[in-house]
Amino acid sequence: MRRGAVDFVLKPYTPDALARRLAPRFAEIAERAADDEATPEKPGGGFDFDSFVGSSPAMRALYAEIERIAPSRAPVFVMGESGSGKELCAEAIHARSGRAQKPFVALNCGAIPRELMESEVFGHVRGAFTGASEDRAGAVEAAQGGTLFLDEIGEMELSLQAKLLRVLQTGEFRRVGEARARVADLRIVCATHRDPQAEVLAGRFRQDLYYRLHVLPIRLPALRERGSDVEALAQAFLTRFAAEEGRAFRRFSDEAMRRMRAHDWPGNVRELQNVVRRAVVLGEGEEVTPDMLPVEVGALNAVRSFAQPAVGEADIEPFWISERRIIEQALVTFGGNTARAAAALELSPSTIYRKRERWAELDGAA
Repeated sequence: MRRGAVDFVLKPYTPDALARRLAPRFAEIAERAADDEATPEKPGGGFDFDSFVGSSPAMRALYAEIERIAPSRAPVFVMGESGSGKELCAEAIHARSGRAQKPFVALNCGAIPRELMESEVFGHVRGAFTGASEDRAGAVEAAQGGTLFLDEIGEMELSLQAKLLRVLQTGEFRRVGEARARVADLRIVCATHRDPQAEVLAGRFRQDLYYRLHVLPIRLPALRERGSDVEALAQAFLTRFAAEEGRAFRRFSDEAMRRMRAHDWPGNVRELQNVVRRAVVLGEGEEVTPDMLPVEVGALNAVRSFAQPAVGEADIEPFWISERRIIEQALVTFGGNTARAAAALELSPSTIYRKRERWAELDGAA
């Protein structure tokens, strides 16, 4: 119970006794579901689900999945493209877990120099290395009782992965330079924008650690998969940045919004956020117009127009056609195995999946 269980039963027990124990829990779940159904939409069309904005089918499915896995104590593996909101997902999981009143500690493994990574994760004692002038707790210790979020875990070197595996296996860790073991009472949520199975095949990620962490996988949809959420997010960012910058912006023109909906958003929500902030800072007025947006936003139709070369240019083809031919040949070579083809081309399998979806759309529009 101290570790987050809501109830328990003693064996042996009868079906009636078990039903009586479960009834209050089912009632609570049903009540929460009813509350969720009654939750009013935000002005931009999103729902109040922590810091997320959006009510597309993809996001509603994500919210439901977060609700299901949050109460568990098992590790969570969040996958999604860069800028899709992996840390927001980890925070939402923590907020709905039995550890919500304890710390949430986030660590970006790709933003820390390799030589400092072990100390950042596990801490160190005075004199452990040059510059270690005092004892210092690491992220594992700071997250005691709560949740440790390891973003871009694929950037962690193999030797440190082995030490993280030991934490998961034994529930113990050691500060750098310390002999005694300390207890690690935390839940680990990790994330990566890469295909973890491809990283295992390439030898960049330990297979045993992968199976320890990949207990509850959850995938964040890319912004291009979220339909009208682009409009809701853009309006939410516009309202927020206009207030922060003291500007009068209140809406987007129809053409500006059309271009934003047509854009592929390879940088996902982070790219959209930057585009809106730039328009607010550099523009004037109450309405964001197309000329305030970067030229590449909504340029998909321009790319399509190159698919049929003009007369006299038949020997020149767009880069994406050459890229498609190379990727498809690699897939044929490896018998349709996307992971092996991606490794040979030094790409992420998710990149191949994304490009093939885009090609299918282009073929359908032709």
